[in-house]
Amino acid sequence: MAKATKKQALGRGLSALLKDPENDINSAEDRNADKVVGNIVELDIDSIEVNPFQPRTNFNEETLRELASSIRELGVIQPITVRKLAFNNYQLVSGERRFRASKLIGLETIPAYIRIANDQESLEMALVENIQRQDLDAIEIALSYQRLIDEIQLTQEQMSERVGKKRSTIANYLRLLKLDPIIQTGIRDGFISMGHGRAIVNVEDQIDQLEIYEKIITNKLSVRATEQLVKNLNSDTPSKPEEPSYEIPKNIKKGVKDFSEYFGHKIDVKVAKNGSGKITIPFHSEEDFNRIKKLVQRDK
Repeated sequence: MAKATKKQALGRGLSALLKDPENDINSAEDRNADKVVGNIVELDIDSIEVNPFQPRTNFNEETLRELASSIRELGVIQPITVRKLAFNNYQLVSGERRFRASKLIGLETIPAYIRIANDQESLEMALVENIQRQDLDAIEIALSYQRLIDEIQLTQEQMSERVGKKRSTIANYLRLLKLDPIIQTGIRDGFISMGHGRAIVNVEDQIDQLEIYEKIITNKLSVRATEQLVKNLNSDTPSKPEEPSYEIPKNIKKGVKDFSEYFGHKIDVKVAKNGSGKITIPFHSEEDFNRIKKLVQRDK
């Protein structure tokens, strides 16, 4: 316990050093920089701003409260990482959940590692460190990989070295971004797994992708069953031509696509010989049903 107290006291001492305008540290070459960079420093929470490059977009409120409760009991065990922007002004590089949870319980200071980096280095550090976390969903990881390609100009080989993942693993994540946005949302919301997504992405046509997605949800298909479904679809010989009287007219096909985009689901349409038909709008939960109901009522 004495060791922990000594460590915290040291952090407060370094914090006081940083608040002295005469010891303002802006580069690794500045006086006293070696005492701060790489060490744990107690920083005022109000002096820290969130990182605009943070790849995470969803923060589960329940798990955030659980983390806040743990921090209240045990303190912040793993320091956050920040970069210095100006005098007594810092920006998060990683650790936003710990930062948010600490603010939630009213902490005034938080232990932090200080790094001095430019925006590009900060972005790369944030993306790489977040990719290695266990609680990012597959789409968040894929988007982070894509940002490393687009904004840092890393190749898949370079990313493999940075994040310690096989190139094939990175490629599998990136392929998920070829899925229809509705299916990507399904992965993020936990309706289907990454394994399901990897199977569906082998289907090029997005209408077919959505049909398979609906079958997975409705019939609670396993990944193996989904892979077989995709295999059957891709290996099917051309189906026998439909009778002209049952063929869905082009204007209805277009309308079905508009319906699907509006309701956020693949809409099923059946047309009879006499031109009459039936429209089916699926839903996955009571909340989803109420969402669709509001869309219908809004247009009355």
